[in-house]
Amino acid sequence: MWRLLWRSIDRFSLQHFKSVITELRQIKVVNEQNRDTVVDLLQTIVEIVTYGDRQDPLIFECFMEYQVLAEFVRVLKISTSSTIEAPLLQYLSIMIQNMDSEHAIYYCLSNDYVNNIVAHPYNFNAGDLALYYVSFLRAVSSKISRDTLCLLVKVHGDVVVSFPMYTEALKFAQHEEKMIQTAIRALTLNIYNICDDNVYQFITTPPASIYFSDLVSSLRKQCLQLDALVNSSEDKCTHQRNKDIFLKTDKIVDDLFYFKDMLSVGESRLSRVVTQNLLSLLILPLLLPLLKLGENKGSYHISAVTSLYIVSRLLQVVGGKHLINGVAGLLLYHYMALCEREAIATNGDTAGSTGDASPLLHSLNDINIKVSGHEAEGEKEININYLLQHLNVQTSSNSHFDGSPRDDNVCIERFGIFAYLFSDNHSISLASLFLLLTLAENKDLEHFPASLLGMSQSQGLMNNCESAFLKVDGSILVRLMPQILKTLLKVLACQPPVSPPMQWHTGWFLRKVLQCQGNKLTDDNIHLFNTSYEQSRECLQKELDGCWFDHIPDTIGNEWGSCKKALELQFHVKDPLFTLELEICQQAIDGNFNSCFAWERMVDAVKVFILHLQLKALIFMGCLLEKPSLESPSDSDLGKTYSRDISSPSFGSEVSLGSGIPCRIAFSYAGVRDIYLVAVARGISGKLILAEKHPFRSQRGVVIAIAPLAGLSPRIDEDHPTWLHLRIREFEPNFVKAKGSQSKVSTPPADGRWTLGFHSAKACETARLLILEETCKQRSSVESMLAPLLREDYLVNVLDSQGD
Repeated sequence: MWRLLWRSIDRFSLQHFKSVITELRQIKVVNEQNRDTVVDLLQTIVEIVTYGDRQDPLIFECFMEYQVLAEFVRVLKISTSSTIEAPLLQYLSIMIQNMDSEHAIYYCLSNDYVNNIVAHPYNFNAGDLALYYVSFLRAVSSKISRDTLCLLVKVHGDVVVSFPMYTEALKFAQHEEKMIQTAIRALTLNIYNICDDNVYQFITTPPASIYFSDLVSSLRKQCLQLDALVNSSEDKCTHQRNKDIFLKTDKIVDDLFYFKDMLSVGESRLSRVVTQNLLSLLILPLLLPLLKLGENKGSYHISAVTSLYIVSRLLQVVGGKHLINGVAGLLLYHYMALCEREAIATNGDTAGSTGDASPLLHSLNDINIKVSGHEAEGEKEININYLLQHLNVQTSSNSHFDGSPRDDNVCIERFGIFAYLFSDNHSISLASLFLLLTLAENKDLEHFPASLLGMSQSQGLMNNCESAFLKVDGSILVRLMPQILKTLLKVLACQPPVSPPMQWHTGWFLRKVLQCQGNKLTDDNIHLFNTSYEQSRECLQKELDGCWFDHIPDTIGNEWGSCKKALELQFHVKDPLFTLELEICQQAIDGNFNSCFAWERMVDAVKVFILHLQLKALIFMGCLLEKPSLESPSDSDLGKTYSRDISSPSFGSEVSLGSGIPCRIAFSYAGVRDIYLVAVARGISGKLILAEKHPFRSQRGVVIAIAPLAGLSPRIDEDHPTWLHLRIREFEPNFVKAKGSQSKVSTPPADGRWTLGFHSAKACETARLLILEETCKQRSSVESMLAPLLREDYLVNVLDSQGD
């Protein structure tokens, strides 16, 4: 009976819903005293409405009848404290996100409820209100469609005069909080994908269209910051500096993908305004120094390598026919002007010449390029026609274009981007070549610039070649190919050698060029490559005398696949970031005896040798090599053999003391201890064992310390001939492997030092010679394993084995 009197209320019932609404309506002012009560009421309403949208239609009918959304707006207006705003927006977001019924969504967007909530004067300076506000806007944008968009805009006649949700959202476009930026971009893309003509007209005309120029200006600012990092006068190749550059380029690439998403919407007016802003505010000003227009024309003072990186990455990520052909037209303008003049001189008119070149630049004629002038002037605009006229005058006045006999290749080299192609700065040279290849291999490139660069689209598509970079008679890159090939080979052969990453990237370019050339080299180029190959082999052979020679076989196995993958990397997935890495980190580490740096030096030598061996196979065999099988010497080749406990010791295990030499060592916390020194090499493995004599077994010892045999560098103390100094490798290569092949240890551990004391100078010398003898055996095993790989006839043997 008592249970009937105290029945629990069904919190999702229509009756309970009405009572909650009634209670909310009785609230006349929201302050700190009743805030929690109001928040509970709002939460309850949202929970019941969400339930009713899916389970009980009567609840949502009540929701509309009582105009509950109007109550939400009223709560905002009667609140004397801003603390109610965040939970209200949060609950509204949850309710809208969970609505499935089109009828419910249509009602929520009607009657200006959303616009009133959007236009409320919030105080965003306190707390996380901005995040809740933007989340609400994003939730609404995810539910609107082409049919409901009209409920959120204000129209005068057929013209949209206001779009509160869009314009208010754009105020947070440059917010410092990444989550808010992401939400705003998702919101704008939602809107762009469902806009009608009238809304697009509003979005792509001022003042709303200022958003796009602000976006590009922000991107330009980030590019300037990136260039400042790249050209910083601080110490190069520091871990923090590299990290800062990677983070900055990540932000830039994020922005580029956003521009790509906008172009992918496929709306012509949106694509036009985005493309024109990218061209006028970013791309063309970056290309000014590459076009050699002179300092008086102004620029953003970004270095050539950064400009080349940004333009390459932009074309690679954003793409688009207009951008691709606009950049191609400007970069090739000198050469197109030459073709036009030659046609005029030959035919007496421009037929067949300007007909191809003019349309390429026609779409750029109305673009004003913003460049930086003097500080007092600020930014100024230059029309593209003015720049092209300046280029024409410059080209016509040059002696190489006066119609006199000339070397065409020399002529091309002296102008525009081709001057950077043969720069003494390897980073700039590779960056400019990457930009040209980005254009040449892009499917949106028009036929005329494609033929000039050396790419035949129809042939590339029909033959389904890995590289569409094919020979076309008279094309610029094909004519320059011998010089490009020689420049790349000079990078590999230069002394002092460039860093291994630069050599790998150079090898990637070299493989593409060799494919274009049919893997053919002149005698001079073969001599140049052989010189480079010999240098790489000599560097690897030197590492056999280093402290990491025992790891060379494993390193070859680990790096072989990485090198092959790097050489075969498809063009569209190769990040031009490597050009900046090469610019800031070109010095090689040498002459340091720390085992960590010695490890990096050994790995670099292996990388460079593998690269040269692969390129040699590509040149003479036409293909890359698979991973070699390095065979360990057989037991019969090892000479002296050891029991298993000696060859595979572990801490605390027992070993035989038969070949051990008695000595003493002092530990920090254990005092002086009598021990035995045992040095043993088995194949490519070698260990130095320190063991204490077993208390019950006279010929056995217990292992208390183990060190690698390689790198010990035993040295007798000059003042104490019974002391033997040993250097112990403390660096752990497996840690670097786990982090990735590109990892560098910023603060490497110092090498360990052991000093052993012997009862006589003769015993000390005997121990030193024993260590050297076992180390020599270990090194001989490594040399025997690598011998086939280092022989001149290695490729011949590979071919013979393939024939068998």
